Amino acid sequence: MSAPPSNTTQAQFARVATPENPFRFTCGMEMDDLTLAYETYGSLNADKTNAILLFHALSGSQHAAGYCSTVPNTNGRWTDDCHRGWWELFIGPGKALDTDKFFIICANFVGGCYGSTGPASLDAKTGKPYASKFPQVSTADVVRSQARLLDLLGIDKLHAVIGPSVGGLMTLNFASLFPERVRLIVSIASGMRTTVLSRLGVFEQVMAIENDPHFKGGNYYGGPEPEYGMALARMISHKTFVHLDAIERRARGDVVQAGDQLSWYKVGHNVESYMLHQGKKFVKRFDANTYVRICDMWLRYEPLRDANVENHGELFAISRQAGHHWLVFSIDSDFCFYPEEQAELVRWLEQAGVSNMHITVHSEKGHDSFLLEPALYTPHLAYTLKRGVTTDAAWEEDNLGL
Repeated sequence: MSAPPSNTTQAQFARVATPENPFRFTCGMEMDDLTLAYETYGSLNADKTNAILLFHALSGSQHAAGYCSTVPNTNGRWTDDCHRGWWELFIGPGKALDTDKFFIICANFVGGCYGSTGPASLDAKTGKPYASKFPQVSTADVVRSQARLLDLLGIDKLHAVIGPSVGGLMTLNFASLFPERVRLIVSIASGMRTTVLSRLGVFEQVMAIENDPHFKGGNYYGGPEPEYGMALARMISHKTFVHLDAIERRARGDVVQAGDQLSWYKVGHNVESYMLHQGKKFVKRFDANTYVRICDMWLRYEPLRDANVENHGELFAISRQAGHHWLVFSIDSDFCFYPEEQAELVRWLEQAGVSNMHITVHSEKGHDSFLLEPALYTPHLAYTLKRGVTTDAAWEEDNLGL
């Protein structure tokens, strides 16, 4: 038996809601027992000023770096695809998020299926999974639950919040809900609202799962799971994550399997076989109830409501007043969050007088570039994260030649 990798990690667990301190969701429901699964990398310094909070993307987890072979209470969903950290190329000594300098925290979203309390978790009052009774979750709920995690860790103010894709939406929530608790905001291949195109694609995924006869409104535990609906949802999303040219290249090596037969249609092209394989693989590692809740939070993303402001001018004025600096990444081949979405975000930042840097990454890999090409991001991340380590005046002198 081979020895485990030297960079083995383990999930940690924090109870962020108790009967004495219940958690109230945006939808109005309350829970008095909520746990978040999280991992940390690097060491927290003595004055606790070097912490970075990392929000994962739609189907990610708390396991951002290293090797983790198992996570308790994941019902067999912690498959081989989960063992390696999803941002392995970016986190570690000397990497973009340098663990010799920073303490990185990544938590599984509330409502998740990788150790955080979610629909598949057992309700202590009934001994059965919450299933359809689990509350609707908003991005603000994710942010507020993770702020409670920071409280438990004794961290008053973060050096930075970072989020790619759907996680980037939460960086805006954090900046506006807890402006005094962060200095730097990094939004990667994300945006500031749900566009019509995103809404259509995400709603299609919800419909795919809802219309699977095994979904049963979310009450499928103990019986067949909505595998076809989940596979179709993943196929719909996958074509926005990966550039179409890359899909064609990857599919060239696929062989159409003899069993790739639907009720009437027989799969006849390697692209079809590749996409079907992606869908089938996904259903083994993800929970349908969690998936529809994350889709729902994306569809109902309302940062103005969450911050209790009337317009975007007021929203971004919060960042200006807090002295935030933003780093915004665009990917020129992104079909999931188009570059126009980041351009809109940057326009509002500039109109509000918020310090910012906007970088466009030129890549042939589409939205997934932020997972695969650290060389395109690391110089800009390292440059920006240096800001705030010393005083702003010293940073400007070092980096702007003043």
